[in-house]
Amino acid sequence: MLRSVKFASGWVQQARRMCYKSDISLDKLYPKSKTKIITPSPPSAKGDAKFNGYIPMDQVEITYSRSSGPGGQNVNMVNTKVDLRFKLESASWIPDAVKAKMQENFKSRINREGYFVVRSDLTRFQHLNVADALEKLRNLIRNLEKGENIEPSADALIRQRRLKDKANAQRLMVKRERSVTKAQRQAPVDF
Repeated sequence: MLRSVKFASGWVQQARRMCYKSDISLDKLYPKSKTKIITPSPPSAKGDAKFNGYIPMDQVEITYSRSSGPGGQNVNMVNTKVDLRFKLESASWIPDAVKAKMQENFKSRINREGYFVVRSDLTRFQHLNVADALEKLRNLIRNLEKGENIEPSADALIRQRRLKDKANAQRLMVKRERSVTKAQRQAPVDF
């Protein structure tokens, strides 16, 4: 919506709403600085087909949701958990060899539509979780490029151990119940 506003220099059309601007706003404190936030251009392509760390934000979808875990009322009010997703097949910024390794090693992170998903709820702030998710993705790609085996995190190892222990306990419980059922079918022994 365009508005015409009269200034000392004349009438000017503005495309945004008028709002209060403080005397300590950045453009008044630093009049010669550029206050517009820009996205840096991608680095120049090298001869080798290696990942240069640049992730184009226009090819990545970021969604926010409520985070789980402790945090008081903040958890119930603010969408801080970040889901960063992109189409793995059409990601031109990832080398083809790394794409193949990602499809092979991380099948659980690729959903039915072909999106590779990276999640982060490390902090209580959205922008820090976005930075964490991007850094997770960069590290994952770099480690696959180096050919390193990616070790599961300590949390993943603990979860795997708990699931294994739970499965063993469940199996033994079923075995005991079956044993009791068979023992009850036998005729009593008289002495």
